[in-house]
Amino acid sequence: MRQLLPVLIAFLLAPYCHAQSSQTLQAPGLKQPVEIIRDKWGVNHIYAKNEHDLFFAQGYSAAQDRLFQLEIWRRQATGTVAELLGPQEIKRDIGARLFRFRSATAHVSLEQELAHYHPHGPQIVRAFVDGINAYITQILKTPEKLPFEFQVLNTKPGLWTPEVVISRHQGLLGNIRDELNYGRLVKLIGPDKLRELEWFHPTADPTKPDLTLRVNGDELFQPILELYEAFRLPIKFQGVATKADEDEAGLFRKPAEKQQWVDNWFDTNKQYTGSNNWVIAGDKSASGYPMLANDPHRSVSTPSLRYWVHLNAPGWNVVGAGEPTLPGISVGHNDYGAWGLTIFETDNEDLYVYETNPANPNLYRYKGSWVPMKIRIEMIPVKGEQAVKATLKYTRHGPVVFEDSVHHKAYAIRSGSLDVGCAPYLASLRMNQARNWAEFRQACYFSRVPGENMIWAGRPTVGKPAEIGWQAVGLAPIRPNFTGLVPVPGDGRFEWGGYLPISKLPNKHNPPEGYVVTANNNLTSVTYPHRNAVGWTWSGPSRAHRIEEVLNDGKRKTMTDFMALQADYLSIPARTLVPLMKDLVSISERTEQATAYLRRWDYKLDPNSVAATIYVAWEGQLKQAVYTQKVPVSAQPYLRSLSTKRVLDALLIPTPARDSLLLICMDKAVAELTARLGTDMDDWSYGQRKNKHITITHPLSGMVDKAMREKINFSPVARGGYGETVNATSSNLNQTHGATFRILVDTEDWDRTLGINSPGQSGNPASPYYGNLFPTWAENGYFPVFFSKEKIQAVADGTTVLTP
Repeated sequence: MRQLLPVLIAFLLAPYCHAQSSQTLQAPGLKQPVEIIRDKWGVNHIYAKNEHDLFFAQGYSAAQDRLFQLEIWRRQATGTVAELLGPQEIKRDIGARLFRFRSATAHVSLEQELAHYHPHGPQIVRAFVDGINAYITQILKTPEKLPFEFQVLNTKPGLWTPEVVISRHQGLLGNIRDELNYGRLVKLIGPDKLRELEWFHPTADPTKPDLTLRVNGDELFQPILELYEAFRLPIKFQGVATKADEDEAGLFRKPAEKQQWVDNWFDTNKQYTGSNNWVIAGDKSASGYPMLANDPHRSVSTPSLRYWVHLNAPGWNVVGAGEPTLPGISVGHNDYGAWGLTIFETDNEDLYVYETNPANPNLYRYKGSWVPMKIRIEMIPVKGEQAVKATLKYTRHGPVVFEDSVHHKAYAIRSGSLDVGCAPYLASLRMNQARNWAEFRQACYFSRVPGENMIWAGRPTVGKPAEIGWQAVGLAPIRPNFTGLVPVPGDGRFEWGGYLPISKLPNKHNPPEGYVVTANNNLTSVTYPHRNAVGWTWSGPSRAHRIEEVLNDGKRKTMTDFMALQADYLSIPARTLVPLMKDLVSISERTEQATAYLRRWDYKLDPNSVAATIYVAWEGQLKQAVYTQKVPVSAQPYLRSLSTKRVLDALLIPTPARDSLLLICMDKAVAELTARLGTDMDDWSYGQRKNKHITITHPLSGMVDKAMREKINFSPVARGGYGETVNATSSNLNQTHGATFRILVDTEDWDRTLGINSPGQSGNPASPYYGNLFPTWAENGYFPVFFSKEKIQAVADGTTVLTP
């Protein structure tokens, strides 16, 4: 808390009256003038006189702040990355085009698709696109003013279309990689062993879930998902990846090295892409009003994935953050209530295996007949080379990702994301105008991708009390006769029975306990009737249990309490494991010295804690030891880690062998730390450059000189926590994932809202808002997110008036 308060107080006590700039710009396409007030933290507060101009200005502002980020999104969405970066991106573009949403294929018009997200969806999306294009058109008149990335890559931004907005290329989808690997594991070790190793839940039946493999398991050990993986990986610029965890990946000398990097990226992203949110009723808050907290966890990068904005026009008054590529706001509040999200596990992808005709591989067997694949031919432009012809093939289930000419098989992915209304987060537009729980829940029914835990905290109104609630959302295919956990034949025996109505997904309204907590953990019961429509694997419950523990401590909560909880570093696994060492004695003096630190520790992974360093190294050794003992060598390439639950299951059984393992792993942890941090344990503080820290490297860092690197990169900063603390900072020594965006809301007063976004609102290092929030974020701090115009004007850095 001592780190949090000075940062916040510095912001709150800063003088509100200061010089600010003002300018008037012409933006052809507007109907009336729009006022944009930029506060000193970089948030644009947009005041428009009509809906069209509101979203036009949102697109214009996003392009002004995140132009290169928008250009990369556009190229990924349209499958034109190879045109910018060369032939190494051809497979990415093929994959992107295979999985591109096409309204005609979904048997709807583009207008119907856009209308799914909001009754005025076609008009809103087109206004947003027009705003982006207005800024692009304007800046192309002075291309020397383009952000540095365009200069380095010798390119210019292209114009947007509505199809770019509704792209699904970066959606958090199903479990297709797990599905293929589970199929391989069933072949290698059998279903019973796989159920023993993986934590499938909830289920009270040890023979569940059904993992019967009905396809040839020997044929699954091929690069079946190469095209799928190619378009979902981060883009690399001259060997330097766009994410912090790959910034030293370099160029690959062998295919095996590349595949290992691919596997590591997907595994890390799956493990640490999570979130926390919670909401409390008024009788648990100091103000007497409902309160809400949300901190989505994604890759740490520059620029940030999230983008704060305030939208105000007739019928609209909402502040919060979404992605700069989308109109509206995904997490935030309006005049009536606040909402937040975390991932809820739905599985909307399945891998189908087909027998193909030996005489014509474009024919596949379905219900006893040969059925022709649908074929599209597209030309992919390639930098410095001739365009490449791509043959895109589709079965009735979806895109063909791999063809095995030897065994006459084809593999296709049925992805629900290619159905209507699955552009990620875009249905938030409906939530932005919700006035109560009933309206918010109705808006949730249109949110199909990704699966989310949506929570609501509403203000009381005349004649209606305050409400809190939770609704799980997401596209959930009904599988009448299979689980979706292993590949299945595409011959017609294993079909989806439609989608489960979102109203039948788990939900709560004003629960008697007075709160809702979600942290990607399982919230469905063993008796949930629609079992095969939701996920079987979830994040561990440590984060959720810690949040519930704090909310149940009997004290009414304040914003200060919520700040401390979002920054909480207590490790529940440590509280479980460390007492196991209580009566054990090592023959090693160094090991005993290290254990002594743990015995007087409070289980918090604070940056200045030596015990935290020792514990994390020890836990890592324990996890690796249990993994090595439990997972057969043949299975290890396809099951690369065990859940903490399975590790604890193994370690909580008291045996002499267990006690010996605890000591051996402590010996190894001490040796590891001595080699890395030196012999003096007092120097083993957890948060330091050699240990837990964060370094953010711009994706083009390897293509610029030292002076520019110093402007665009963020030097190491000490961190605390790890992947299982509420303040989730991943379990890498260099934090790769976590909550770069946070929001806290007390519905009594919207001007009390607090937020953060790291490293800043702008993606342009020439902007004062490029990295201005990084120091605050690194100290787990916040800035005030004002809602009333009077307070916004008092902290304004500048005002821009856009005129037609």
